[in-house]
Amino acid sequence: MAAQIKSLSDLKAVLLRRRWYLILPSCAIFWATVATVFLLPSIYRSTSTILIEEQEIPTNLVRTTVTRYAQQRLGIIYQRLISTSRILAIIKEFHLYPELQNKISPDEIAAKMKGDIVLNFIKADVVDPKTGQASPATIAFTLSYQGKKPEQTQKIASVLTSLFLEEYLKDREKTVSGASSFLLEEVNRITEVLAESDAKIADYKEQHLNELPELLQVNMQSLQNTETNSDRLFEQMRTSREREGYLESQLASIPKQEMQKKRLEELRIQLSNLKARFSDQYPDVILVKAEIEKIIAEKEASKEEISDNSAYIILAAQLASIKAEIASLNKQIAANEQRSSHYRVSIAATPWVEKTYKSLLNDRDNQLRNYNELMQKYMEAQVAQGLEKDQKGGRLTVVEPAQLPKKPYKPNRLLIVLVSIVLGVGAGVGLAALVEFNDQSILNAEDLAKATSFPVLVVIPEILHEQERLQAQKMNRLQFILLLLNLGLAFIALLALRFVN
Repeated sequence: MAAQIKSLSDLKAVLLRRRWYLILPSCAIFWATVATVFLLPSIYRSTSTILIEEQEIPTNLVRTTVTRYAQQRLGIIYQRLISTSRILAIIKEFHLYPELQNKISPDEIAAKMKGDIVLNFIKADVVDPKTGQASPATIAFTLSYQGKKPEQTQKIASVLTSLFLEEYLKDREKTVSGASSFLLEEVNRITEVLAESDAKIADYKEQHLNELPELLQVNMQSLQNTETNSDRLFEQMRTSREREGYLESQLASIPKQEMQKKRLEELRIQLSNLKARFSDQYPDVILVKAEIEKIIAEKEASKEEISDNSAYIILAAQLASIKAEIASLNKQIAANEQRSSHYRVSIAATPWVEKTYKSLLNDRDNQLRNYNELMQKYMEAQVAQGLEKDQKGGRLTVVEPAQLPKKPYKPNRLLIVLVSIVLGVGAGVGLAALVEFNDQSILNAEDLAKATSFPVLVVIPEILHEQERLQAQKMNRLQFILLLLNLGLAFIALLALRFVN
């Protein structure tokens, strides 16, 4: 049965009794690990450290149009760098992974190389000049490549660094050029929109020339002037009418042959009736005509007499002048009424016209504001494009180029072996404990007493013959020598592993 460990002597007895369960697994795991780590290929890593520098010219003077976050932009460039087509071109140029060429597909080989390329970002707390607060920002990054040959690893790392820097410059130039082209297109588009707005405003002003809001005060003043003028014309008309009546009454007081006039009218009516029934040769028709001609002749003679009357002539002339003046005043009043009506219509339509007109002007002002902003941005983009061409904007600087690796990056053979020792000892201890726990044999007097429930009277130790004793001594010496040899070889192996690392 399993012995109970109550003292160091009990622990020592268990270790001696189960020593091979402890030693053999430890040695097996140790030497298997040593053999494995010596068979593992050495992997070397070469790394370039690249600093992210801000633009040389202060941003308050010239601002670059490349505004994406550094880590985001570098991540995009990295994905372009490790595209399958570019990776396959590098593999073909430098004859990489020859052992895999006929075993797996080109895409799988490219995926293997992508796994050997590592991009790491270096961050630090940077104070924002706008807010004055410190926040983590990417200030540099490392680009590494790992392979089995140190010289080749360094060369590939340098090539990848050069390609990365080249792609970075292309990306910045493309970004700036794209921004400039886009802004120019927007400026041209807004210019066309402005021209259309100006044309709309001009057409609208032409259609509502007298109804524009800026003419409201002019129209109101003109209406007031027109109404004042109408009042004056009506006053003149009243005066002229009074004058006309007066002159007509004066002319009426001059003697005239009213009887002749009345008789002439009667004869003309009579002649008209006769002609309706008889011909011109009818005697009554001839008599009436003769009488009419006689009266007309008498009237003409009477007019000549009246025309020789200077008072009559003056009054008649004044009356004719007044009538002409009244006719002129009527025309002026009608024209004034027309103008007043026109001004009233214009004034009434002004609020509605003003609403649409202001909307057109506001749209035009907004478009002009957009045009000015876009033009400003376009000019900044042009300057930024010059910065990128002269490399005065943000740039990448290689502060530590890829070096020739002096020792393998992995595997860490010494660490693996040390871990295997711990695991081996743990496995040995576990196996020894398991065997000891499952052992049902009686090992001492205490176990015998527990098993039989009888007290043990005496304990007789094991008595060995001379030959058995000598054989046991030889076995112990052999075990000790093997243990020393194993420890020596293990020490040599550790030294060798350290040298290899």
